[in-house]
Amino acid sequence: MDFIKEFFEFLKIRKKYWLLPIIFVLVIFGGLIILSQGSAIAPFIYTIF
Repeated sequence: MDFIKEFFEFLKIRKKYWLLPIIFVLVIFGGLIILSQGSAIAPFIYTIF
């Protein structure tokens, strides 16, 4: 959790707010792929990519 806290402090100090949407999308896609492995939804998820 310290890494996440330090990362947000870095974004705030360096004014790198444009990185937040990129990181948010990567986390969403990563979670979607991890949660859909081995399920019936997997073939539909892989057609997106």
